[in-house]
Amino acid sequence: MSIWKRPGQDTWSYDFTVRGHRYSGNTGATTRREAERTEARLKDEARTEARKRAGQPAQGLTLGAAISRYWLEVGEHHTNSDSTLYDLAWLERHFGKTRLLASVTDQDVAAMVAARRGDGISPATVNRTATARLRAVITRARDVWKVEAPHITWKNHMLRERQEVMRELSAEEEAALFAHLAPGYAELCRFSMLSGCRLAECLDLEWRLIDWHGEYIVITGKGEKTRHVPLSSALRAMLWPLPRAHARVFTHRIRRGSIHHKRGDIAPVEEEALNSHFARVCKKAGVVNFRFHDLRHTFATRFLRATGDMRALQIILGHSSIETTMRYAHVTAADAKRRMDAMGAAEMPTRKPTDGEAGLAKHK
Repeated sequence: MSIWKRPGQDTWSYDFTVRGHRYSGNTGATTRREAERTEARLKDEARTEARKRAGQPAQGLTLGAAISRYWLEVGEHHTNSDSTLYDLAWLERHFGKTRLLASVTDQDVAAMVAARRGDGISPATVNRTATARLRAVITRARDVWKVEAPHITWKNHMLRERQEVMRELSAEEEAALFAHLAPGYAELCRFSMLSGCRLAECLDLEWRLIDWHGEYIVITGKGEKTRHVPLSSALRAMLWPLPRAHARVFTHRIRRGSIHHKRGDIAPVEEEALNSHFARVCKKAGVVNFRFHDLRHTFATRFLRATGDMRALQIILGHSSIETTMRYAHVTAADAKRRMDAMGAAEMPTRKPTDGEAGLAKHK
C-alpha cells in the first residue's frame, strides 16, 4: 500500500518507488481520495524526473496527474466542490489515469460527450459536468502550467440546450409533494421554494452565513458571486427550529451505514441522494415534469405575482442581467390580462330591451 494513515495522524502519508528511487512523505490530505490524487501527481513528477536523469525525453502530463493538480489548485476551492470532485472522477474513469493529456483529440471529446449522454442526463448537464470540466483542465494546463496540451474545437462539442420551461408548483401539487418528502430533504426543498436558491446554494448553506439580526442570508452562487437573500418571516420560522448538528444547515439521519457513515449518524444532504429521492417522491406524489430547479421558478413566479417588482426579484435570484429575470414577465402579463378582462366585463354597458322585445319575452 503506497498511502496510509499513521496511528493518531489526521492526514495521509505516501511511500512509493520509481526506478530505484524511493519517495515518501505526507500528502497533507485528510481524505483517501485527495491523498490518492496527490500521490498520482507526485508519481508523475517522479517519473518525469527519472526520465531526465536517464537522458530520455519526457512523455508529458497524464490526464490523471492533470486532473489531480487541477483539483488541488482550483476544484477543491469551488463552493460546490463535491460536485466538481464527482465530475473530475468521472473524467478520470472515462479516459484513464495514464492517458497523456496531449493525446486527447476532437474524436475523443466527441466520444466522451456521447458516453455522458448515455447516462440519461440533459444536454445542459453534459455541457456543464463533462465538456466544460475537461476544457477547464486542458486550458489551465496550457495557459498556467505551460505544458503541451491539445487544441480542441470546443464549440463543436457543446450540445444544444433545450429552452427552459417555466414550471410552477400548484397548491395541490405542493401539498402532495411535501407529504412524501423525508425529513432533511423536505426542509431543503421548502427553503428553495421560499428563497429562490439553486440546489448547490441550498446544499452548501452553513449556519454561519445566516445573519439573524441583520435578517439576511449570505449566498454564494454561480461564478462564486455573493449576494444577500432577505431572511423573510417564513424563512426564519422554517430555519430556526432546525437542529445545529453540523456546520451545514440541511442534514439528515443516515438510514443505512456505509464506509463513510454509521447508521443513525447525522450527515449533510448530498446532491446525488437528494436528486434520487426527489425523483421518486415526485412520481409517488403524481407531480409530473417537475425538477428541483422548478422550486426556484415557483418562488420567482409567486414573488412576481405578489409584488410585481422585477428589480427586487433580480437581486434575490442573483441574476447579473435584468433580461434573465424578464423570463418571468409572462406572470405579470397574464395577471394583467385577467384583470383587464374582469374590468371589461364589469364595465360593459347593457342595452335595455325595447317594449316590443319585453312584451315578446313576457308572452313566451
